[in-house]
Amino acid sequence: MKATQNKTAQIVSWTAYPAVIAFGLILHGLLLNLGYPLQVSTYIPIILGAVIITFLEHKFPYRKEWLPNTSDVKNDLTFIVLVQVILPRLLSFFVAIMLLGYLKTKGVTLDRYWPHHYPPFIQAILMVLSADFLRYWLHRASHKWYPLWRLHAVHHSPHKLYWVNVGRFHPIEEALQFLFDALPFIILGVSEEVLAIYFVFYAINGFFQHCNIELRLGFLNYIISGPELHRWHHSFIIKESNRNYGNNLIIWDLLFGTWFLPKDRETETLGLKNREYPLDFVNQMRTPFIKGIDQGYL
Repeated sequence: MKATQNKTAQIVSWTAYPAVIAFGLILHGLLLNLGYPLQVSTYIPIILGAVIITFLEHKFPYRKEWLPNTSDVKNDLTFIVLVQVILPRLLSFFVAIMLLGYLKTKGVTLDRYWPHHYPPFIQAILMVLSADFLRYWLHRASHKWYPLWRLHAVHHSPHKLYWVNVGRFHPIEEALQFLFDALPFIILGVSEEVLAIYFVFYAINGFFQHCNIELRLGFLNYIISGPELHRWHHSFIIKESNRNYGNNLIIWDLLFGTWFLPKDRETETLGLKNREYPLDFVNQMRTPFIKGIDQGYL
């Protein structure tokens, strides 16, 4: 029985990531072809992806001590709902729509600078590449410039990783990220169909990036910013956490010398130097404005 369980765990470690990503993207396309609305076709694969990953975390955990308690989940779900779902919608409506309206009154159109004639899937790949390039430099700056780090420390505060805390960002930082990985493509007139493909991959890959599942990505660690790489980015040791900045892809880290994946050891302690840094939602809305509470960032 134990040998069978070990064999199953080994199969899961190598196949779960590509299988669930492929499942999500294929299901998204299938639902669209069956005539379901775009939002339904987008959110159903994401929700099912979250359900599958939750099951795998409990069945094949990377670290049992990283399994979240009720308080952890409550706080992280608050971040997801308020910061990752509601805030981007508000930003899209007030910032993007107002800006597009202003540009239109000035006769400025930028949609000719995007290859709208390419197949949607190819456009989505181009979007991932370009958005990750912008986010790479924002993320790197957030580790090097103290005003940005004070916001970004919220994301690095957890002492364990599991998929639900992928959304733990301060709303001000989330607004900055929106300026880099959403607003440019809205201004360029990228279609909702392409944005939906991007969002399905972005969401499910993000769940995996923070997941507490025993995974092995092999050669994909040179393409995807997955859990094996991202755990080092959350290391307690600053020279290790100042690596692997990729949001979805890791290729910009490879190109600019910040890729990091030791072969002879595993990630140990996670989080900030200040082990008393508050972890609840309400207090983390205030922590970026309390000087010195994050203790170190370079």
